[in-house]
Amino acid sequence: MKLEAITWQRMAERLAGHLDAPPADGGPWQRVGIDGAPAADTGVLAAELADALRRRGRSALVVAAGGFLRPASLRFEFGRQDVDAYLGGWYDTGALWREVFAPTDPGGTGRVLPDLWDPVTDRATRSPYTQLPPGGVLILHGPLLLGHWFPFDLTVHISLSPAALARRTAPADHWTLPAFARYARDTDPATTANALVRADDPRHPAWTDIRER
Repeated sequence: MKLEAITWQRMAERLAGHLDAPPADGGPWQRVGIDGAPAADTGVLAAELADALRRRGRSALVVAAGGFLRPASLRFEFGRQDVDAYLGGWYDTGALWREVFAPTDPGGTGRVLPDLWDPVTDRATRSPYTQLPPGGVLILHGPLLLGHWFPFDLTVHISLSPAALARRTAPADHWTLPAFARYARDTDPATTANALVRADDPRHPAWTDIRER
């Protein structure tokens, strides 16, 4: 697989330019998924893309999947380090469908809930809804986003080699490494996403450019 060296800023500009095309579903909004383990710092590219879109005169809303964790009682039902639970039960995909994707479907309201649950306090965030105007772009970033049939117009997977992922993951979270190995094997985000980014050294990312799917 051929990779091209690029900066995060240039990458964001290329992605923003790709989004100049109208949404495939004919609706007024576009949805972008930036997928990667927490160690991949997906929020960096999400913020760069939002800035690039705004420079083009478009509204952008960045939503972190980490704001849609389930309550601790559900996440830790089978223990605090259960790999199966992490893969299938930590993130409230139902809430993401209801509060993030449904409002940006054709005929939706554009009223998106930016987050739902605070994992630190283990309470609802009670954040107000954000109105994304027609022509705006929703950018959802975080881990394990692919494989749920989320209706993304464009997807990017930020990949780390196993050694880099282990090095950049906090020791207390090393129990999640088998989960990401299984995700890579079963979901194959490196080939499923429209663009693959290799970021073993976050100062020098490289990518495949945008591939049609």
